[in-house]
Amino acid sequence: MKRAFDLIISILLLIILCVPMMLVGFLVWFILGSPAFFVQLRPGKNGKPFKLYKFRTMLNLADKKGVPLPDSARLTGFGKFIRSTSLDELPELFNVIKGDMSLVGPRPLLMSYLDLYTAEQARRHEVPPGITGWSQVNGRNAVNWEKKFEMDVWYVDHQSFWLDLQILLKTPWVVLTRKGVGPDGEPTTPEFRGSISDNPQSPL
Repeated sequence: MKRAFDLIISILLLIILCVPMMLVGFLVWFILGSPAFFVQLRPGKNGKPFKLYKFRTMLNLADKKGVPLPDSARLTGFGKFIRSTSLDELPELFNVIKGDMSLVGPRPLLMSYLDLYTAEQARRHEVPPGITGWSQVNGRNAVNWEKKFEMDVWYVDHQSFWLDLQILLKTPWVVLTRKGVGPDGEPTTPEFRGSISDNPQSPL
């Protein structure tokens, strides 16, 4: 039922949002350059890697050695805007159709984090990752990593059609009000650098 729901809603959203998505894609290409899409390996269900699709938010700037410049030098005002409004997440609807993701589930983080989770935190990969999730509608980036992982595992243990529907209905309001997003569009929590048990200060 969850898979059928994901497919129906994702296809409908792509039909409804096709024009806005083309406009965002054109603006990304025009302002930030080619390519318009950002593609990166992320862990899916059971940690299996998949290619995540997003709209690009940073310039392709590098030093003389070809090393990308710091994010602060490459992130433009336009990039901050589409991040804070979650417009960069729209191409993930294609991931849902492919079966890599679900509409609702724990957000897919970086592959490099896989070895850093505690056994309990790693349970977030027992379900497909989602475009939105329980922690996204309950604080988003304003929630520290420890609490965020707790909410991800809580979702795994309590997932249901009605819970997914509740999360989906809350998501537009969270996005429109920019709850849990800093004034410049940046996350309001620091980068996750280690597991809670090994480095308890890093996610807080």
